[in-house]
Amino acid sequence: MKRLWFHLFTLNALVLLATSCGPITDDASGTINIDLKDPAVQKIFDLQDRQLTDSLLVLLQNDNPNYRFLAAMAFSSVKDPNAVGPLSGLLFDDYISIRRAAAYALGQIGAQEATVPLIEGFEPSDTSGLYGSSNAAILEAVGKTGTLKELRQISTTSTYRPTDTLLLLGQARSIYRFALRGITHPDGTNRMLTLVKDEVYPQDVRLMASNYLYRAAGINLRDQGQDLAQLIFKEEDPRIRMTLAIALGKAGGPEALAALQQRFRMETDYRVKCNILRALSNFPYDDIKDIYLEALKSPQTQVAKTAALQLKAYGIPSDATTYWRLAKDSVHWNVSSILYAATHRHLPPYYADYRDAINTELRTKFKTATEPYQQASYLESLAEFGWNYRFIQREGLVSDNPIISTAAANALTTILAQDNFNRFFGVSYRRVKREISLYLKDGVKSGNSGLAAVAATALSELEPAYRTYLLQQDSNFLEAGLAQLKLPQQTETFYALQEAKQVFKGNGDTQKAAPKYNHPIDWSILVKLREKPRATIKTSRGDIVIEFMPEQAPGSVANFISLAVDNFFNDKPFHRVVPNFVIQGGCPRGDGYGGLNYSIRSELADLYYDQAGYVGMASAGNHTEGTQFFITHSPTPHLDGNYTIFARVIDGLSNVHAIEIGDTIERIEIQ
Repeated sequence: MKRLWFHLFTLNALVLLATSCGPITDDASGTINIDLKDPAVQKIFDLQDRQLTDSLLVLLQNDNPNYRFLAAMAFSSVKDPNAVGPLSGLLFDDYISIRRAAAYALGQIGAQEATVPLIEGFEPSDTSGLYGSSNAAILEAVGKTGTLKELRQISTTSTYRPTDTLLLLGQARSIYRFALRGITHPDGTNRMLTLVKDEVYPQDVRLMASNYLYRAAGINLRDQGQDLAQLIFKEEDPRIRMTLAIALGKAGGPEALAALQQRFRMETDYRVKCNILRALSNFPYDDIKDIYLEALKSPQTQVAKTAALQLKAYGIPSDATTYWRLAKDSVHWNVSSILYAATHRHLPPYYADYRDAINTELRTKFKTATEPYQQASYLESLAEFGWNYRFIQREGLVSDNPIISTAAANALTTILAQDNFNRFFGVSYRRVKREISLYLKDGVKSGNSGLAAVAATALSELEPAYRTYLLQQDSNFLEAGLAQLKLPQQTETFYALQEAKQVFKGNGDTQKAAPKYNHPIDWSILVKLREKPRATIKTSRGDIVIEFMPEQAPGSVANFISLAVDNFFNDKPFHRVVPNFVIQGGCPRGDGYGGLNYSIRSELADLYYDQAGYVGMASAGNHTEGTQFFITHSPTPHLDGNYTIFARVIDGLSNVHAIEIGDTIERIEIQ
């Protein structure tokens, strides 16, 4: 059966394809071979690392297909628009893997002018499936470069059979990538609904389609409640059930509500439960509060925490004292602190006696807590009652512990951002806002990277009158803060202060230029690696075994191994845990703003966050990575192509799910 990509090809384009294609090599058996001991391979990775695009462009024409492949893939990380033309030529290479690499790189560059060459590189009459991987890569790439016109054309292609796995996956990824760029159309939504509803389609395709229903903003699912409700009970794959839960929340209606409530009570996967709790926020509070209160009793801390966060965001005044009672009864400190925050946020103003008691309890908990993450959480709870701002400054902002000082800055930011700030503080609102602003101004100059970054961002959001006031008090406080920063170690803070300078004075550099090349790949580490190299992350919750991917991310792998061998990770905390998203560690400060005095490059090969347990490099933007890494709880395709994947969990995934904020990495052993 001849498969056509309808609407995309003119007669001239088809003639071009017919006349330009030479013999194709089926390299599925491994013709493309990446040998990290090969000096030429090392050189290409070094050129990528140093972003020497002129030399990489020359290598796109190299006779050796391994080197052409690597040079093409390098541009998926370098993202140089000057490579669009040369890469377009490789869409007709004799090696399908090189075609795929060129298509992926063009998508990563994201230039609209790549759309036509990508379309011309698509092979529409591939009856043998030989071009499957390159055609799929082209479809996805157009999702990163194309316009609404191309989205509609791709969405209305319905000739792919259920056995055309690669083409279907490329189509689904394409529609999804369009959505992440804010480009959606009912045709795309209808196609994704078709793919996810029919179990005849491959599971990975259905997963991508369901993630579209989860992530795409502004799509209309109001007529889909009944169908999606039936599907969430039939679906055996928790990766899809968790995305269907969010889609049901978007659909709304009685069928969706009943399905979410019932599914929550029968669900065994905590990740699905977390998403159900989030989805229920789309329904009236009285209809869903019992589920939230029930979830607070869950032995799975991530579920209880998610329920508490939902009550904090969507609770009501008449239930505020209930949240207080539950905060006292909660076993886990993190859940308790969030419930205290919910109480403060929703407690009616005339409950003054209750407020005083709550404040006394929270301040006592803060002062008696021995763990900094607990203290940080209590500061955030205190911030829900704005008059605590002086306590937060006095006890938290000046702390020598960066976890606490950064949390205090976030707490003051929360107070400043309150919608009812002026009404809450009454006649004192100007004085209070100026006072808090001065605290944060001093934080900008502190040299404390977390405090300075949070403070600068908060001050940027002030009304012009208050920004003028701060400049009158200290006209050069931003310059003073910038002068104290160490680069590239404090790049994230540098970005925040530069953006603040632009807001305050209009002369800051808003371009987030990546740090200059400063940390070469250590090939002496990589050439000694065994086949399928591994590491065991020893944690306070148990072992997590990961397998490295040096052929795709040599710089990140070498960096991680070097840090592990030097015992850098020993006793470092997991400073960030987001239920059903990631755990993150490797920050020497413990607040997410730390690193060492170097940076490494992003390595964005065509790998996908389509399973739980992928290990990626945290960053403040491409090419700012250093010591921090994360491990995923579930598929996170919105991270694809933006965050380096350098390893995956092969054992101990249950321990990944058990990690809570403050749990530690005892050590990392390399095998």
